[in-house]
Amino acid sequence: MKAVVYAGYGADPVLTQVADPDCPADGVVVAVGATGVCRSDWHAWKGHDPVTLPHIGGHEFAGVVVAAGPGVTGWHAGDRVTVPFACGCGRCEHCLAGDAQVCPRQTQPGFTGPGSFAELVAVHAADANLVALPAEVDFVTAACLGCRFATAFRAVTAHGRVRPADWLAVHGCGGVGLSAVMVGAALGARVLAVDVSAAALARARELGAEAVVDAAGPVPLPMDLVIARELEIYGSHGMAARDYPAMMRLVADGTLRPGRLVGEVIALGDVGRVLAAMDRPAGAGMTVVRLAG
Repeated sequence: MKAVVYAGYGADPVLTQVADPDCPADGVVVAVGATGVCRSDWHAWKGHDPVTLPHIGGHEFAGVVVAAGPGVTGWHAGDRVTVPFACGCGRCEHCLAGDAQVCPRQTQPGFTGPGSFAELVAVHAADANLVALPAEVDFVTAACLGCRFATAFRAVTAHGRVRPADWLAVHGCGGVGLSAVMVGAALGARVLAVDVSAAALARARELGAEAVVDAAGPVPLPMDLVIARELEIYGSHGMAARDYPAMMRLVADGTLRPGRLVGEVIALGDVGRVLAAMDRPAGAGMTVVRLAG
């Protein structure tokens, strides 16, 4: 198969031919239809998040199942699917409780193993991690969901519990931040977007922010108020596959339009150029690689 491979941290990623991935006994092989290029991929390429070299990055993807292992019961060749970026083992107490996103034995295509900057990618524990892709959702749109959008959706809905007319402040309008702006606005919140980039703030307004703040200079977290008012701080590490249907319904019916977050659609051979460009401040919008319709 064709894949984008880098042999060392910071080395030029090269489009080349590599062996097809083996199909895990409990997993599947997916023909990649589209995959996002995320700053997390840049961190792995730079060595900030160590990976086994040589390496194939990419962790936000959607496509079609082409092979399923003998232990897979719910998925078959031809199924259109996407996956969370953090795939649970499907057997531990966290996974059984529905919190696969914090599974201590999780796998992450593009980090713990070869990723989706390739024509094919393997996914472990398929019955626990695959998400059916509705016919209304194309691959490019679905490739926006697996990391940045799902992280924002869970943060706003599960942790923030945002309701109509609530104020939602979004600090930083990159991929996750702009996703949070869109989700908050769709839920009827009054969104305040904060960033140092005029382009990012303009994009936030387009996506539903009611107000914006140019935060040139540091924006420190007011820990005195966190303590005095007993405020809560949560992390958001993507979202488990079992929680995707609620988000996917809103995407399929047009309430959420993650495709609007896409700034550039590129070919597989352009991944290296886009990763290198992340050495500098990025423009507003996500970059997605399209491999198939």
